[in-house]
Order: sequence, then C-alpha cells, then structure tokens
Amino acid sequence: MSRLRVHCFSVSIDGYGAGPSQSLADPLGVGGTALHEWAIATRTFRHMFGGDGGTTGVDDDFAARGFSNVGAWIIGRNMFGPVRGPWPDDLWKGWWGPNPPYHTEVFVLTHHPRKSVSMDGGTTFHFVTEGIHDALKQARDAARGRDVRLGGGVASVRQYLRAGLVDELHLAMVPAVLGAGEPLLTGIDLKGLGYECTEHVGTPVAMHAVLTRRAAAAPAA
Repeated sequence: MSRLRVHCFSVSIDGYGAGPSQSLADPLGVGGTALHEWAIATRTFRHMFGGDGGTTGVDDDFAARGFSNVGAWIIGRNMFGPVRGPWPDDLWKGWWGPNPPYHTEVFVLTHHPRKSVSMDGGTTFHFVTEGIHDALKQARDAARGRDVRLGGGVASVRQYLRAGLVDELHLAMVPAVLGAGEPLLTGIDLKGLGYECTEHVGTPVAMHAVLTRRAAAAPAA
C-alpha cells in the first residue's frame, strides 16, 4: 500500500509551523516566510517555479526527496487559499497561478463542497468534505501504488498524526522564533503513536529530522 508522507515541513525553534494571522497578504502568517527560506533557496524549489540556480547539497536533497514517487497530494483548505466559509464563487484556484507545482491530483480538505478544478500541468484539485480518511482513500486510489504526500497546513498534519496515518514525517527546524502562530506538535504523543527518529542531519539553515512510524518502518520491496 502507498505510504502517506509529510516532507519539507518547516517549524520554528519554538515549535510553530505557521505564523499568526494568516491572510491574503500573509499566506504563511505574520513572520511565516522565515520558516521556508531554506527551501526557497534550493535548486529544487527554484526550478519548480521556473527559476535558475539555487543551492545544492543536503537541503536540496531533502527538497527533492519530497517529490520522489508521489502520485497524489492532500492539503488543507487553508493551504489552498484564504477563502473561508462557503465558496462564494469558483474564481479562487490556489496560490500558484495556472500551472501549480503538484502535477497530480490534489485532494483539498474542506467542509464546503465545490466542483473539481483542472489546471495546467496535470494538476486537478478535488474538494473532499467527508474527512481525512475519505481523502486518504481517494488519494491512494489516484496514486495507483505510488505514495501520497500530505502538504499541510498545520491543522491537517495534526489530524493525520493523531490518527496514526502518517508513515513518514520530515521536519525542517529553522533558526527562527515566531512567538505565536500554529503549533505543530503540542499535545501530540509521537512516541505513544509509534513514531521514532530514523534520520537527522543539520545544515547552516535547518535541522532536518525524519520520523517514521514503526509499523511502516520496513515497507515491502
């Protein structure tokens, strides 16, 4: 069965995965951009958005791993956009322009139904109102044996972690202090849920740690 993976999820030194007061002007919350500077600088991310250059080495290796063998994505509604409540219209189609970086089917967790949206480059957004388990089933069906990447945001990752559904979690702890925002792991007993640190390496801009759920530590070849 395909695995559910979280990759390149940045957290501050004080444990926040997003800043406070997310809005159209501050999609990552106030101060939240600092969490992702390590990733934005990498060759993988620059090429993904049509740029040149970028850093190589450990940080870029982790960025690239996040796209390997991914057949579908799951994201929360806040990650899709700033619109709240019932969809007023179909105008908002994400933060990424006409050609989003996913290039797969993407399942958006929401309480409000909406028709699927097809974008350039092979990305199709589906809006799932039946909860995290239904979204995971649909994503696994769409992935056709490849893995499913859970993109966030914080609330979505917390839900899947609490349910013990995340097989692999890559965190990038960055040297930034936010003071407020959305805490990622507060109140979640990772050890009790079966997670253990299976890899860790530091760079000048991030401490990368991979946590693996013991039941998923040795997937079938």
